[in-house]
Amino acid sequence: MTELLTDRLPDEADAEGADPDALYDAFTTWTAERGVELYPAQEEALIEVVSGANVILSTPTGSGKSLVAVGAHFAALADGVRSFYTAPIKALVSEKFFDLVDTFGADNVGMMTGDSSVNPDAPIICCTAEILANLALRDGAEADVGQVVADEFHFYADPDRGWAWQVPLLELPEAQFVLMSATLGDVSFFESDLTRRTGRDTAVVTSAERPVPLTFRYATTPMHETVSELLHGGLAPVYVVHFSQAAAVERAQALMSINVCSRAEKDALAEAIGDFRFSAGFGKTLSRLVRHGIGVHHAGMLPKYRRLVEQLAQAGLLKIICGTDTLGVGINVPIRTVVFSALTKFDGTRQRHLKAREFHQVAGRAGRAGYDTDGHVVVQAPEHVIENAKALEKAGDDPKKKRKVTRKKAPEGFVNWTESTFDRLVAAQPEPLTSRFSVTHAMLLNVVSRPGDAFAHMRHLLEDNHEDRPAQRRHILRAIAIFRALLAAGVVERLDEPDEQGRTVRLTVDLQFDFALNQPLSPLALAAIELLDPDSPSYALDVVSIVEATVDDPKQVLAQQRFKARNEAIAEMKAQGIEYEQRMELLEDVTHPKPLEELLEAAYSRYRQGHPWVADYELSPKSVVRDMFERAMNFVEYIGHYGLARSEGVLLRYLADTYDALRRTVPDDAKSEPLQDLIEWLGELVRQVDSSLLDEWEALRHPEEAAADDTGRHTVSEGPQPVTRNERAFRVLVRNEMFRRVQLAAREDYAALGALDGDCGWDAGAWEDALADYFAEYDEIGTDADARGPGLLLIEREPEPGIWRVRQILADPAGDHDWGISAEVDLGASDETGTAVITVTDVNQL
Repeated sequence: MTELLTDRLPDEADAEGADPDALYDAFTTWTAERGVELYPAQEEALIEVVSGANVILSTPTGSGKSLVAVGAHFAALADGVRSFYTAPIKALVSEKFFDLVDTFGADNVGMMTGDSSVNPDAPIICCTAEILANLALRDGAEADVGQVVADEFHFYADPDRGWAWQVPLLELPEAQFVLMSATLGDVSFFESDLTRRTGRDTAVVTSAERPVPLTFRYATTPMHETVSELLHGGLAPVYVVHFSQAAAVERAQALMSINVCSRAEKDALAEAIGDFRFSAGFGKTLSRLVRHGIGVHHAGMLPKYRRLVEQLAQAGLLKIICGTDTLGVGINVPIRTVVFSALTKFDGTRQRHLKAREFHQVAGRAGRAGYDTDGHVVVQAPEHVIENAKALEKAGDDPKKKRKVTRKKAPEGFVNWTESTFDRLVAAQPEPLTSRFSVTHAMLLNVVSRPGDAFAHMRHLLEDNHEDRPAQRRHILRAIAIFRALLAAGVVERLDEPDEQGRTVRLTVDLQFDFALNQPLSPLALAAIELLDPDSPSYALDVVSIVEATVDDPKQVLAQQRFKARNEAIAEMKAQGIEYEQRMELLEDVTHPKPLEELLEAAYSRYRQGHPWVADYELSPKSVVRDMFERAMNFVEYIGHYGLARSEGVLLRYLADTYDALRRTVPDDAKSEPLQDLIEWLGELVRQVDSSLLDEWEALRHPEEAAADDTGRHTVSEGPQPVTRNERAFRVLVRNEMFRRVQLAAREDYAALGALDGDCGWDAGAWEDALADYFAEYDEIGTDADARGPGLLLIEREPEPGIWRVRQILADPAGDHDWGISAEVDLGASDETGTAVITVTDVNQL
């Protein structure tokens, strides 16, 4: 059995905790036995940690900050205090959770992310920054938090989330803090502030010296020449950084012209890829790229694709990876060289130069400790500058030819960068971190729930935070307004005398611990579901719409829905002869579908009167799950319909979040049979597209059941279970495939029907001929909720092994129900593809 670090805890501790020298010796002996030689900065930080000081650790990427964090947890265990590790994203939290379980044992490590809670009473807790911030607000100085290890602390300056990194500093004066980042900048303010608040010494440990030194270069050669030179110079893997997902994919495809790998290397790639399931759309593109030795990595990809690229890169099989600048946080890809395609980015408002922190955060990923002797950072000059340089080079030394060269100008609106811009960023220190404190209803509710004088607690928060005085005044005014709203709604009440816990204000409602973190609008959803008629044919889809309105927006998906809706509206208005000016005016009202918008807005308005804190969260009616179900589309078809190939991961994450919200939000007694069918269908759809999201949830909720690889590390399963295993969900998949044909038949879209079934002999002409007699008798085919109900789908499960025979009855206006579509379902082929594979056999009247 592998030895745990807890086995090295000193046996004895005095009244003030474990002996610092004994702790340090025990930990460094453990690291030495594993062949790890500590860097000077690590040694200094660990000495300060075991001595009880706060530590601000600002050292380059790859300098071993994670090992310092492990040493801090070790010291906390020895001192008998709870240690909290915080990170900005859930993926990092769960990764750290499994790392620490391997090091300290499952009994000593827990995790809280808002989605999941594992062993929450453990002495070491991995959590998102927001979890710790809300715990600090609720319990203040009495919180059971003896140590805080805040990773990626530069998120303190994040406009939306920075408050969560600041609140623990304000509210946990008894804790020891270890603040870590490669890009902190000037930390003198935090050094003095931490010492003042905690009464502990605060040590700043910095080192500009990287374990793997960096070489910087400005390139004026075209990108493909730059990359070729790096490959031939033995400087791979090369990560080519872009500032949009589309640009990353386009660059990867452009670099296919380079001979990246040898035949033997391509064979090794093919063997490593094996029978990995690439879906249609982007999956086919990625398959071609990775077999050529080129990877793509960005947040819009399916998790299984990102993981594949990471695994191939870790095995040394990918020479080039094109991705976005998100590699600065948590990406697990070995990189020798980072190539910046630009030094500007669009920040949501305007195109601007990179900040020093952004540049160093990404550049710092070059060079792998233990693998590389050096790392390389290359910045490409702007394309028009490169083209002009080549034209001048072609002109040679002839002055006349040089004068005749027509210099290409920068595109209109282009924000230029030069070698001077590059030199400035290389030399610049990261900008000082800026306070992003904010006041919300959730903050007040947490503070009011704390024992003691809520007014004194809030005064401390509002007047002793890191904001300047004008900003503090604005926060005070907002806090007063929020308190008055809570008082008027009866959510809080004043007490004439302090209660037994010293409160002069108290809550009149009970709040679950994570009310502000995990689907905060869930109570509103429950109230809105009660307004629905359970007997309505649309009940199941209406429940879905209510839950969808409480889930975070998949912005790229909604943008494409609006784009498609507006294009269709323009075509229709042109056909009606509407003038351009009026068309543009009417287009303002065209947006993505918003089912139940009026009902939801009215419910939100009423609910907010008694629950003012929901004003912190925006209700957002939308239809993605419902739209996919009503269109009877599978994942690949939906991606193709809206042109979402570059946002597959966004769509899948949204579907998974909605599935989880439906399972956890809707009470069992509100789950009708059709709704239960729909939930099962959605879960199976997510699982078949990429099982890693659902597997990750299960691994986190039941870590003792997670699989382990040869190294003992926890993993999730590599692929989904057979789609036919969940018969309830599979029946819905079959029903959707059949009803898709009903919808197309109702629109007399024979071309689309032929595209679906042409391979089995049912081309557009065959469909038109088969339905001609139906339309001679009836004017239309029904497609409402009753028409797609389970009563009109007949399934004969076992006529022969591996085959279902099905008949989808058409809903004719007379209700005769004598016409239908017959088909066979191939169970084996369905398991291979993860979707229901059907073959139409007849369209006829019985």
